[in-house]
Amino acid sequence: MKYDLIDRSLFIKNRKSFAAQMQANSLAVFNSNDIYPVSADSTMPFEQHRDIFYLSGVDQEESILVIFPDCPNEKHREILFLKETNEHIAVWEGEKLTKDAAYITSGIKTVYWLQEMEKIMFELMTQCDTVYINTNEHYRANVETETREARYTKWLKAKYPAHAVAKSNPILQRLRSVKDPIELDLMQKACDITEKGFRRVLGFVKPDVWEYNIEAEYMHEFLNNRSKGFAYTPIIASGNNANVLHYIENNQQCKAGDLILMDVGAEYANYSSDMSRTIPVSGRFTERQRAVYDAINRVKNAATKLLVPGTIWKDYHVEVGKIMTSELLGLGLLDKADVQNENPDWPAYKKYFMHGTSHNIGLDTHDYGILTEPMQANMVFTVEPGIYIPDEGFGIRLEDDVVIQNSGEPFNLMRNIPIEAEEIEELMNG
Repeated sequence: MKYDLIDRSLFIKNRKSFAAQMQANSLAVFNSNDIYPVSADSTMPFEQHRDIFYLSGVDQEESILVIFPDCPNEKHREILFLKETNEHIAVWEGEKLTKDAAYITSGIKTVYWLQEMEKIMFELMTQCDTVYINTNEHYRANVETETREARYTKWLKAKYPAHAVAKSNPILQRLRSVKDPIELDLMQKACDITEKGFRRVLGFVKPDVWEYNIEAEYMHEFLNNRSKGFAYTPIIASGNNANVLHYIENNQQCKAGDLILMDVGAEYANYSSDMSRTIPVSGRFTERQRAVYDAINRVKNAATKLLVPGTIWKDYHVEVGKIMTSELLGLGLLDKADVQNENPDWPAYKKYFMHGTSHNIGLDTHDYGILTEPMQANMVFTVEPGIYIPDEGFGIRLEDDVVIQNSGEPFNLMRNIPIEAEEIEELMNG
């Protein structure tokens, strides 16, 4: 890992909060992700399963966490099973967590090597009635690959068919959506790294650079600041490419007079940032580009003020739609007849702004959060309105990450990242 050691009090608190929601005499188990193959002996870079990381801080493969609050053997109320490390592994792959290092990372005192798992689990399963399995129930999930977690669940249910089964995910959806101050500091760090990348790019962009050149500038700055890189696949979309919402090829030349929509964010310590900015290739907005840009910025600022405790996500989007409709009328993109005759299920504004305004963000870019429940303080949301006009050859999106506060407006984690059109032009021409 490139990041600094995280205060283990975060993971101790997270386990305690999870255990408090468990049924009596129950056990919960969490697995690391696999290292996924590419071909031959090539593999994808390892990415830890966010749930085991959230509960333990362990950031390596072949790890298992067990939480069993009512275990009669106090030593077994929290257990880590880890891949055994030795001198050979240290030489070929680098040092893995020792038992002492695992304790320092997680605050868990009982650590066994993985080869002892089946024997210890047999003892634990004779002592519990219910086992919590960890399934992916995120509203955007679309998983075709069998995960390590899924394989383990299949093994566990086959070996112990008489146990009752419960779900970890609803507990984690609620816990992970409300951030601890330590988590907010880590997310602020990710946003600060993103800021450094954006400022670097503002001084770099000029006509005829390529989208991938810009991507490389971000990556340089991210790696130089202890990030693994992008929190998600970056979008560097010049000209009409910006009207493809998930454009990720980043292989076109940036032409004078065009805009570049950049949806990028650094990760830090597995926490995500998610920023969108749109800048002029030539360093100056045209009058029309500026009018649309300022309209989106006004929508973003108005939408941000709606993110307060008690807000319902669905109702919030209806209100943002009204604000966007007003701006689109002002820009001449819609007329009153369009609005009067609109389909309530697909309002007129959706022709130019077809995606949602906000999503939870945290350990995942589209983080956990139950969207039918009211927003709470210390939830973190993106705010990302956009207007996409293929007929005029450009699209603009602006996006910040904000923390809901108990009172007043949300706290903007990206408050230091330039967004006003005048500042963008000034920095590009300075």
